[in-house]
Amino acid sequence: MGVLIREQHVDVLVGMGGGKTIDTAKIAADRANIPVLVVPTIASTDAPCSGCAVLYSERGEFESVCYQKSNPAAVLVDTGIIARAPVRFLVSGMGDALATWFEARSCGNTRSRNECGGLSTLTGLNLARLCYDTLLQHGAMARIAAERHIVTPALEHIVEANTLLSGVGFESGGLASAHSIHNGLTALQETHEYYHGEKVAFGVLAGLQLTDAPPDESDAVFAFCEEVGLPTTLADIGLRDFDPDRLMLAAEKACAPNESIHHEAGRITPEKVLHALLAADAIGAYRKRRRDS
Repeated sequence: MGVLIREQHVDVLVGMGGGKTIDTAKIAADRANIPVLVVPTIASTDAPCSGCAVLYSERGEFESVCYQKSNPAAVLVDTGIIARAPVRFLVSGMGDALATWFEARSCGNTRSRNECGGLSTLTGLNLARLCYDTLLQHGAMARIAAERHIVTPALEHIVEANTLLSGVGFESGGLASAHSIHNGLTALQETHEYYHGEKVAFGVLAGLQLTDAPPDESDAVFAFCEEVGLPTTLADIGLRDFDPDRLMLAAEKACAPNESIHHEAGRITPEKVLHALLAADAIGAYRKRRRDS
């Protein structure tokens, strides 16, 4: 792509589509030292507003995050286009956005670096909290609108949360356990058909168990995931009848030395992460049995 950009004397690059397209455009524009404009056609991640791109192997495993010299020059969102996309994309975006507040809070508590290399500010933390509050207030109604492919204020609020609030919130606030657990889960082939935000959402639930979150907070997040249709058990992300030894592979990858899970308080180990994954799965399964009985 770099050769094509030079040959065609491209002055600005437009990335239109989903996360992989957007991230590819960001990297290509950065290497060519030209601006990138982002036009998302789905609201499935917070990729549009961020200055980073995620790199995966050909097998679908997380490899690294590539940071650009600057964020996109502009992000243009047409909620009419977003509303016509399959509803699963919007729900996945809510899963990605769900992590924003909890990870920013952890980084703030431990004085860990954010994704820009500095410390979070009150502005960043409050945007992250606004992201979470917006999800809880408007998520269910936005899903209903997306199912009918109509644009409502609730849908517009959630598109803003999924893209802008989450994108600015995670970069300014920082990442912690939820995204590391997502990265670890990509080590298991069974999870590859599930979207980034779906695995991040389960990472949030496991992260709450890992960090000893108050029961009422954990209950509220489980209830939100159930209401909008995000995963609450390992079976929901392809890990039905899983082998705990294989699940440990995900826990070990989540705890790699450069992973943001170490922004959490205390010493985080693969054993603790494994137990957190199993605990979240057990709670999710219990809630399903209770709801169905």
